[in-house]
Amino acid sequence: MIRRTKIVATLGPATDEPEVLERLIRAGCDVVRVNFSHGDPDTHARRIRMVRAVARELDTDVAVLGDLAGPKIRIERFREGRVELDAGDAFVLYARRNPPAGDRQGVGVGYLGLAGDVKPGSELLLDDGLIAMRVEQVVGDEIRCRVLTQGSLSDRKGLNLRGGGLSIPGLSTADAADIERAAEWQVDYLAVSFPRSAEDIEQARALLRKAGGTAALVAKIERTEAIDNLEAIIDASDAVLVARGDLGVEIGEAELPGLQKRIIAMSLNQNRPVITATQMMQSMIDSPVPTRAEVLDVANAVIDGTDAVMLSAETAVGRHPARVIEAMGRICEGAERHVQAHQTSRMLNVRAQRIDQAIAMAAMMTANQVQVKAIIALTESGSTAQWLSRVRSPVPIVALSPNRASLRKVRLFQHVQPLFFAPSVGERIDRVQQRALARVREAGLVEPGDRVLMTLGDEMGVLGGTNTLKILTVS
Repeated sequence: MIRRTKIVATLGPATDEPEVLERLIRAGCDVVRVNFSHGDPDTHARRIRMVRAVARELDTDVAVLGDLAGPKIRIERFREGRVELDAGDAFVLYARRNPPAGDRQGVGVGYLGLAGDVKPGSELLLDDGLIAMRVEQVVGDEIRCRVLTQGSLSDRKGLNLRGGGLSIPGLSTADAADIERAAEWQVDYLAVSFPRSAEDIEQARALLRKAGGTAALVAKIERTEAIDNLEAIIDASDAVLVARGDLGVEIGEAELPGLQKRIIAMSLNQNRPVITATQMMQSMIDSPVPTRAEVLDVANAVIDGTDAVMLSAETAVGRHPARVIEAMGRICEGAERHVQAHQTSRMLNVRAQRIDQAIAMAAMMTANQVQVKAIIALTESGSTAQWLSRVRSPVPIVALSPNRASLRKVRLFQHVQPLFFAPSVGERIDRVQQRALARVREAGLVEPGDRVLMTLGDEMGVLGGTNTLKILTVS
């Protein structure tokens, strides 16, 4: 069985040895995430180089997802590194430059406009909601609060406003610099954190293209404002990420499950790949096995149709980075085996305006009527494979391309298996077909006698040139 759901793994100190990274890729990692919120540019560049080097040694292609830090609001540092707070304590947030060192009475906050965005009665959530405070009074740049939940609060923890409404911009100055670096590093996907509207996605795209980057843009849905503009944000993006951490803090945990399903459904309806993320296998940071709740969480995302599931701290700092990928892979395969993931559930929600779109739609319709073992897409840019992956079908899709960047890109698309294949200049089409079938057979994806569909173009090497659909038998 070929796993159709893809796995995204976050890089970190736990994956910094080439041997560990090799085990991750062998275990089934399709995409690696480089989180720009942690570490420095030299560390990010080194990790990306290592991923590409290890993938070459393994003769495979792994996509790199660069994740912008975004305008996440964080408190400043405490004099002793952390404080213990009790419910009922008075606590001040200083929205000013050069705030006093933090203590049990208060701490600075990085977003200087916070005082203008809150009012008495506003609820502030710190450290992913573990600490809650109610605003009692705003005096100049001091936000005077009352602690609602006791607990420990340490340096640089995040801060959210319950219900959203912060006026902080979608892209920070640091993001602009990271976008330039992402273009230099040639990342395959670039995630935009905390977008409020489609304009934030387009601004990031403009900066990326200006810097010479060709990455696809991933919209991370994690703000209340993004929910209000969800359809437009999805339309402006190339892919979507359900970021359940900050989103759950802002909207409340009770609303999160239904909203996750809505985001996945809307993304699929608009033919966008979608990633489900945050604490999916959290216990495996330390434990060698997942909890039953985590198994069901991953499986439910698969059942809902997500293209990929993502690991964060589990691989970045966890004790079992390869084992957690293996466990997640088994859960995905189990969910795909026992639910309607192998049944056609939708067609492309688009009126074909390009020939490759029409060929992809025809291929999937044929695959669901005629018994075939695989759909083989000879593709230059990967777009045919992407359109094929938008239609849920029991038939695996094999993307053959001479373009390594295209092969990395398609690693995110559900049920698509990339293979390097380079037709010779001037090679006859019938010869290309024969060698393509042989390449897929050598990879163990088909056997002699299997019937397959193949999409290709009359002229090899032409972007968007797919114009032919054939039914062939593997010799």
